[in-house]
Parts: sequence; C-alpha cells; structure tokens
Amino acid sequence: MQGMYTAMPYDVQLSMLRSIPALREAEIMRPGYAIEYDFVPSFQIQASLETKLVEGLFHAGQINGTSGYEEAAAQGIMAGINAARKVEGKPPIVLRRDQAYIGVLIDDLVTKDIKEPYRMMTSRAEYRLLLRQDNADLRLSPIGYEVGLISGERYDAVERKRRTIEEELKRLKETWLKPTREINEKLSALGFDPIREGVNALQFLCRPEVTYEMIMALSSPLLPLTEEIIEQVTIEAKYAGYIERQRKEVERMRRLEEREIPPDFDYTAIKGMCTEAKEKLMRFRPRTVGQASRISGVNPTDISLLLIQIEKKREVGARCN
Repeated sequence: MQGMYTAMPYDVQLSMLRSIPALREAEIMRPGYAIEYDFVPSFQIQASLETKLVEGLFHAGQINGTSGYEEAAAQGIMAGINAARKVEGKPPIVLRRDQAYIGVLIDDLVTKDIKEPYRMMTSRAEYRLLLRQDNADLRLSPIGYEVGLISGERYDAVERKRRTIEEELKRLKETWLKPTREINEKLSALGFDPIREGVNALQFLCRPEVTYEMIMALSSPLLPLTEEIIEQVTIEAKYAGYIERQRKEVERMRRLEEREIPPDFDYTAIKGMCTEAKEKLMRFRPRTVGQASRISGVNPTDISLLLIQIEKKREVGARCN
C-alpha cells in the first residue's frame, strides 16, 4: 500500500498555533506532519478478503481501511489461508461472528461503510459469552486442523479435552447428593447448611458460593482433572443459562447466515424495498442474508422482502429444471 507524507508549511503551522491567546509567543521545535493512505472501499471486499474486482487478489491490513497491528495480523492469516485455498480449488474459510473475534472484524469490514480507520472493539461482538479466551482452542482448533495449521497431535489433545469436559459435566449431572448424614457432615465442614432434599452435583456447583474443589470433597471424579478442564466445567455450570440463551440466538441467526444470495441477484426487482436499502445491497453485494441484515440502512422489513424474492427466484428455477 502506498503511504504519502504530507504537512502544512512551517509558517502556517506557527501562525495557527499562535492564534491561540495562551500560545501567542510559542515556538515550534519540530513541525508536525501527517500520513495519508490509499485504501480499498469496504464494499469491494469479500468475506474471504478477496477483492470483488480482481479475482485471486487478497488484501489485508490498512489497505482494507483498518488500523492496528492485531487487526492486520488477523486479516493477514485469513487472507493467506484463503489465497492458498483458492489456488487449491477449495472454498474459502469464513469465520462466523459467533466463532471468533476475527469473524466479527471481517464481517464488520464487508458490511459497513468505513469512513475512518477501523479498530476492532470487543463491544461490537454480540456473542461475548461464547468468544472467551479460555475456550479459543475448543472453538478454533477444528478449523485450524482442517486447513493444516495445527498438527494431528495438537488436534487430538484438544478433542480429548472437549470429551473430558463433556463427560465430567455429564457425571456431575448424574451424581445425586442425597441428604445423608455423611453428605451433611461434609457440607457442615465446608461451611454450608445441611440439605433436606437431594440435589445433583451440577446444580450444586451452579451456586455462586460453591467451587469445584468443594464438589470434589463431596464427589471426586474418577480421574484427576487439569486446571484447564476444571475451569471449563465451572464456567459451563455457573453460566449455563446465559450461555444456552446465547447459543439459541446464534442458531436463530445461523438460518440467515446459511441463506446465500446469488452473486448476480437483482435487488431492483424487489417491490416495496426502500431505495436506500437497494442501493446499499447493490453496492455491498452481501454473500448471505445474515450479512445483508447488518448493512446500515437495511431494516428488518427489507430483509423480509429479500427472503421472499430469493424464495420466488428459487421456485422459478426449480420449475425450469
């Protein structure tokens, strides 16, 4: 990308500075300068980071209108992966917004009008309960293994961890803490009141004041667990309701994310859709209905009309075949 250094003349900078009453006698030791960059408009970039105008050309970093080293690195690895897959004749890897912050970053780039350098903020992610640092390996290792970026040994280790977490959660759910003398004595030693009704260990772990170490004192696992697994089990238990609610939101949205829009779709043929929405959709050419729903100026009514038109086109195509 071409960078251009520009600066106002020294005398102009000094005059502007001295126009402030408190700085009318100030001196400039070193004049300021600015850097201007050319960039590709966001509506010319596909979710794979391939440009729409030149097939096989992938962009990453500031040329896409972003700022920041992490943003550039995130785009760089995805552009590299998809460029390699393009050469191999394989479909691109496009991370969803519920899979990774990289997915949020790139989706924002291809669905928003970028008027100033874009920085990825966590507040822009709708599914922050799912996009946690502690579960990054569980979320992304299968994809990394598919594209050849992690070894089989590493992938197998992550899958063993996943199975162990699931098995321990199942064990806790099936472990019944009955109001026996032994259990109540253990509870008293831990500082809890005796229980009068049975409760499974998973429900007991959901209580804010209960730790996994306390559960182990009441009912130990068959095999010792690592700190990583204990952390995952505890999070899944204590925040189960919130996590499940977010997963249901993801599933509802996934139906729109999986509904693809033909590249040559004629938005002008949609009756009742406002002009702004048509113009935005024609400019961005979203890959899916989910992406279309996140474009500024496209409202839920427009999406409903779009879905109807896509279905009509599908039915006509089916009859013709």
